[in-house]
Amino acid sequence: MAETKKIRITQTRSVIDQLEHAKRTIKALGLGRPNYSVVKNDTPQIRGMVDKVRHMVKVEEV
Repeated sequence: MAETKKIRITQTRSVIDQLEHAKRTIKALGLGRPNYSVVKNDTPQIRGMVDKVRHMVKVEEV
């Protein structure tokens, strides 16, 4: 069975003064404070969420 690729998503900016959809997307990704990181499977759904808040996060492959 093929191993799924993982990505580390790190929040770089605060959600203060951001639009509501960006705040909810950050929360859905499991983030909430600057410099917090989560490791997620690299799926189209996660990539789409990251794309919506790309100005607030940094992504790297694990």
